[in-house]
Amino acid sequence: MSGGLHVNNLSHAYNGLPIVSGVSVFVAPGEVVCLLGPSGCGKTTLLRVAAGLEVLQRGQIHIGERIVADGAGGIHVPPEDRGIGLMFQDYALFPHLNVFENIVFGLPERNPERIRWIYQALEQMDLTPHSQSYPHTLSGGQQQRVALLRAMAPEPRVLFLDEPFSGLDTTRRARIREQTLQLLKETGVATLMVTHDPDEAMFMADRILVMNDGRVVQDGAPVEIYFEPANGFVTTLLGPVNRLDGIVEDGHVLTPLGTFDANGIDNGTVVQILVRPDGIRLFLPDPTPPNYSGDTPRKPALTTGKSGNSSVVLGFLVVSARPLGRSSHVVITGHDPSGSEILIEARVPGVFLPDPGSKITVRVNPREAFVFAAD
Repeated sequence: MSGGLHVNNLSHAYNGLPIVSGVSVFVAPGEVVCLLGPSGCGKTTLLRVAAGLEVLQRGQIHIGERIVADGAGGIHVPPEDRGIGLMFQDYALFPHLNVFENIVFGLPERNPERIRWIYQALEQMDLTPHSQSYPHTLSGGQQQRVALLRAMAPEPRVLFLDEPFSGLDTTRRARIREQTLQLLKETGVATLMVTHDPDEAMFMADRILVMNDGRVVQDGAPVEIYFEPANGFVTTLLGPVNRLDGIVEDGHVLTPLGTFDANGIDNGTVVQILVRPDGIRLFLPDPTPPNYSGDTPRKPALTTGKSGNSSVVLGFLVVSARPLGRSSHVVITGHDPSGSEILIEARVPGVFLPDPGSKITVRVNPREAFVFAAD
């Protein structure tokens, strides 16, 4: 094994209740891997066991060439001897130490090279003016950066981050995520990060491991997880969806939002169609549709919605429209084949605020519509 973190077939239980079941994870040097999932799915337990905060019950863990935990062999190397860095969501800074003292606390010796790195990192993370300040005088974002530098100062081979941005407001979070990711990539440390925020995982990760009920249900690059979700759980975890029901006929599914490719699901199968609000485009059919792409606006022709084409349907009315800044949230209503009323939510780029009751034409991006056999 050439380096990084290797977790092989890890299982863990509390009081006989399985929390993690047969999970394997590899994080290469310089790679950021995010464990993404809802509360209680096992992601934090997996991180704690991999870091050595919990004794491994079943499986094996390598850091580089070294076995640091083996359930069958009874091996358990304590966290402080694994060459790792740890950062938790509460930051856990020492209140009686200033910023510089907090960061150098974990260094085994005052290595001049690492001290130079700390001064450079303080500058890079906009913390130099606060190097002599104490934690209680810092903002949440500043505390987060101090905790990160403290975890990285000893030059760990693997870095474990548990919800590192959860305590930050939206404005600070975006900037600090960028700074953190840049620092991680510059140092080349293998990083395993826990988050329940899909946007955070999409931004930070080279790979995302989606967890549910103690198992990894999908492992892939962010673009793969988003556009090729393995099932309905993964799809809904990444954001809100519109849910429609249908039956596969001749390889397709007819819905109020158009016809979609069944992607190989057998004819006669009851399916659920999940359509992201971001994948729905709306326009008033008269006189000219809004231009979303920058091209010359033109009225689209009705299509069958086969794979690669947009489904275009009429017969919807606007219920409400609200501005969200960079986009508009629009609710429309129509009817399914049985005549029952349905409500569809769309998120449209820019300002698009048609009056309630307006007739609206709907176009669906097939890349953001997913068909799965019903549970």
